[in-house]
Amino acid sequence: MTATKTAPIAETFAFTAPAPKGCEFLLAPEARAFVAALVEKFGARRDALLEARETRQREFDGGALPDFLAETRTIREGEWKVAPIPADLQDRRVEITGPAEPKMMINALNSGARVFMADLEDSLTPSWEKLMQGQKALYEAVRHKLAFHSEEGKDYRLNDKLAVLIVRPRGWHLPERHVTAGGIPIPGALLDFGLYFFHNAKERIARGSGPYFYLPKLESHQEAQLWADIFAFSEDYVGIPHGSIKATVLIEVITASFEMHEILHALKDYAAGLNCGRWDYIFSTIKKFHSRADSILPERAQVTMTTGFLKAYAELLIQTCHRRGAFAMGGMSAFIPVKNDEAANTRAFAAVTADKEREAKYGHDGTWVAHPGLIKVAMDVFDRLMQGPNQLDKLRADVNVSARDLLTVPPGTISEAGLRNNISVAIQYTANWLNGLGCVPLNNLMEDAATAEIARSQLWQWLHHGAKTDAGVAIDEALLTRLAQEELEKIKQSAGDKEFARIPYAKAQTLVMDLTLDPEFTEFLTLPAYEALP
Repeated sequence: MTATKTAPIAETFAFTAPAPKGCEFLLAPEARAFVAALVEKFGARRDALLEARETRQREFDGGALPDFLAETRTIREGEWKVAPIPADLQDRRVEITGPAEPKMMINALNSGARVFMADLEDSLTPSWEKLMQGQKALYEAVRHKLAFHSEEGKDYRLNDKLAVLIVRPRGWHLPERHVTAGGIPIPGALLDFGLYFFHNAKERIARGSGPYFYLPKLESHQEAQLWADIFAFSEDYVGIPHGSIKATVLIEVITASFEMHEILHALKDYAAGLNCGRWDYIFSTIKKFHSRADSILPERAQVTMTTGFLKAYAELLIQTCHRRGAFAMGGMSAFIPVKNDEAANTRAFAAVTADKEREAKYGHDGTWVAHPGLIKVAMDVFDRLMQGPNQLDKLRADVNVSARDLLTVPPGTISEAGLRNNISVAIQYTANWLNGLGCVPLNNLMEDAATAEIARSQLWQWLHHGAKTDAGVAIDEALLTRLAQEELEKIKQSAGDKEFARIPYAKAQTLVMDLTLDPEFTEFLTLPAYEALP
C-alpha cells in the first residue's frame, strides 16, 4: 500500500539520507522514534499555524494593521510571573552567537561570554551534513569532549569554564526534506529540537544546567503555546521534571511585539526571557506590510534602534519582561573587528559601545555579539552600567507604547550607494549560503540570513512601490538589472576567477533578481534557496 499523508506517522516516517560518517548514533532507533512522536503529535498544529500566518498576511494585504488583542486583555492586565529562572541564567550580560560548527563552538564556549547560542537557524546553511555535524558537535560539547583539528594543524579544545549553552532550532516555516512523513518533509524545528533534546536533556541536568533554547520567528502566542506543549510532552517522554526546559523567545516579527505578554504567559513554566531580534524584526516589517506604499523603509543604515518603531519595541519588551520576572535581552550589533585598518576598527568599536550603552541604559539584562573580539567591549559597558547580575528591578513604568508607536516608520532616504550595497550583500550572502556558509563577514559587518533578507526585501519594496533615490532617480527594473550586473562584476574582480567559480555568485544573482522582480513577494529567501541546495 502506498503511504499517504493520512497514514499513521510511524508507518510513513522516513529518513531519506544516511547519517554522515561519525553521526550515525544521532539517528539511533530511539531518537528516530522520539522525532516521529513529535511529528505525529504536533506536526498538524504547526501546519495549521502556518496557514493562519497566510490568512493574517492576506488581511494585511487588504489594509489591516496589527493591534493589541482584545480577547487577551486579561492576560496583559493580570498579575502573574514566569516560573523561577535557573541560577546559570541569572547573569546573561553578554551572549555570543554563531553557527553550531565545531571550531566556532569551541571558540564561543571558551570566549568569556556568559552564554553561547549555538545556531541551527539563520547562521547555518541547513544542508543535511551541516545539520548532523552540528548535532554531533552539540552532543560532544555537552559532555566537554568537543575538539577540532584545523587544516593548518592547530588544535582547539574546550576550557574548564564555559559559557552556558543555548540552542536555536529552525523556525516553524523551514522544512527538513531529508526526513519525511507520508512523503512530506517534516518541520525542521522538530528535528533540530528533537535530536538535541533527546540526546542531551538528561546530561545537561546531570551537569547542573538544563536544556535551554532560543525560539526564533514566533508570530503569535498560539505559536508559543505550541512550543510549550512540545516542551511538556518531551519532558514527560524522557522523564525529566516539568519546567526543566527554559526558552528565550526572539521577538523578531512585528506581530509578536503586540503579543509579548501573551507569549510569556503561554510559556510561563518555561520562559527565561525575550530578545530584541532587531534584524529579523526590520525584515518582518517590510514583509508584513510589503503591499503598503506608506510603509517603505529607508536604507538599512538609517533604520536604527533609536528611531520610530524600533525604539518603541525595545522599550516595550523591557517593560513587559521585567513586569513578568523574565529577562529582556538586547540584540546584535552587526559590526565586527576590522583587521589592518585601525581607524575603521576604532569606528566599529565606538559604534558597538554606543549600541550597548543604549541597551544597558534602557534596562536590558544583557546583549548579543557575533565576534569574540567584541565581548570585552560589551562586557565593559554592562559591567559599568549594570550593577547586579541583571536589571529586573528596572520596571520602566515611564514607558507607554501604543499600537501606533509600534508601526511608526522612521524617515530617511535611499541612495545609489544604498541600492548597490543591498544588491551586493544579497548576492554575496546568498552565494555563500548556497556554498555552505551561513554567517558571512561583508564590508566589516557580520551578515546572516536576517540581514540578507532586509537587503533583498528592500529592493523588492523600493521597486514595486516606485521609490526614488535621493538624487531623484526612479528605482525601476532597468536600473536594478544594470546595478546587479555591475555589482556582480565587482564581486568577480574582487574574488578572482578561481574563487568566483568556486562560489555560486552568478546563481545567487539570478535568485536574488528573480525574487526582486517577481510581482509577488516571496516570504523567505531561504525557502527557494533551500531547494537549490545539493
